[in-house]
Amino acid sequence: MKELLLSKIEKKEIVVGVVGLGYVGLPLAVEKAKAGFKTIGFDVQKEKVDMVNAGKNYIGDVVDTDLAKLVDDGILSATTDFSFIKDVDFVAICVPTPLDAHQQPDISYVKSSTEAISKYLKKNTMVVLESTTYPGTTEELIKPILEDGSGLKCGEDFYLGFSPERVDPGNLVYKTKNTPKVVGAIGTDATEVIATMYRAVLEGDVHEVSSPAVAEMEKILENTYRNINIGLVNELAMLCEKMNISLWEVIDAAKTKPYGFQAFYPGPGLGGHCIPLDPYYLTWKAREYGFHTSMIESSMIINDKMPEYTVERASKILNRFAKSLNGAKVLVLGVAYKQDIDDYRESPAIRVIDVLKTTGANVDFYDPWVAEYREHGVVEKGLTELTPEVVQGYDIVMVTTGHTNVDYDMVQKNAKVIFDTKNALKNLANRDNIEVL
Repeated sequence: MKELLLSKIEKKEIVVGVVGLGYVGLPLAVEKAKAGFKTIGFDVQKEKVDMVNAGKNYIGDVVDTDLAKLVDDGILSATTDFSFIKDVDFVAICVPTPLDAHQQPDISYVKSSTEAISKYLKKNTMVVLESTTYPGTTEELIKPILEDGSGLKCGEDFYLGFSPERVDPGNLVYKTKNTPKVVGAIGTDATEVIATMYRAVLEGDVHEVSSPAVAEMEKILENTYRNINIGLVNELAMLCEKMNISLWEVIDAAKTKPYGFQAFYPGPGLGGHCIPLDPYYLTWKAREYGFHTSMIESSMIINDKMPEYTVERASKILNRFAKSLNGAKVLVLGVAYKQDIDDYRESPAIRVIDVLKTTGANVDFYDPWVAEYREHGVVEKGLTELTPEVVQGYDIVMVTTGHTNVDYDMVQKNAKVIFDTKNALKNLANRDNIEVL
């Protein structure tokens, strides 16, 4: 099997299957196809499948013309029919791994996708999980499902591994193509072959580790590291506000040290598909071993309460103008979870809006990247334009995403008061009506 697959990789005879055509899966499918491998995308959402087959892009990190050409050339296609798994030699599982209502891992998408794959899995196939999950998922969950559903044996009839996705939406330097990849598989042969497959597609380094569990833990470490450090600066932001010290200035000063310090910044909370979620996967799994991840859980508590703290600060600001938050007109600038993207998954700005509304505030939002968002089954539409007259109509403007294509100078000149949670207005000289988190 090893020699067969290595030969097929070298000859570009591998047919690739990518399960889940979202922020991770579609860019990966495009890169596989651009490298010369015939690629089939699988998704349960017919709308996504139809768009791919029409050559219409819906992911910011994919170049529209690349997708259209690959589809026109017959190298890339998509389907909702998982029976076509029988035609592929490499399967990447790129489905969501959210949290449930009790903040526990929801691996139902991973499980259902694996079950669908197992029905049609053939001999001499590589299967790789890319979805972020707890250490042990590949060997404890994926392997038994694939073996039971297919009647095949892992290591003898197919190879199985884990290679964590590394997607940073909006990053202008690192994309799927040039971001280093980590690969851990069951057995040295599987690791070698799967790593070879990624090297045939990607420009970034492919780093091999000894097992799927190491690769799974590595991904959790990446984002837990950021969660903890952001929790630290968020807690310091609360302290510095009481001490009348600008934490932003403190961080700028600390950054001058050329070693031993990496800058992290405070904000209204954590957003995106990884940092707010991944630590919960680790703390949940740790309990199986009677272990409590106290430092991780402390940072999660701090970060989770930032939307409420942000609203409390806004209330205090309004109080100085003899204005109650109840009944106040509030304009929220930005609902994407980070600047200059249209992704609002787990966005803290949306939680800020929800908390504002519970206080009785009248809230509108403007985001040049997000015209509307869906929350709790309801579509919330934003303002279509940001003009001096619009800004003048609000009691307070809250900047919750630091988009670079907003005219902050105009906002400053027309707002009664601004609460800037992202330090987006840091370069404005006139700061009389600006308060920073």
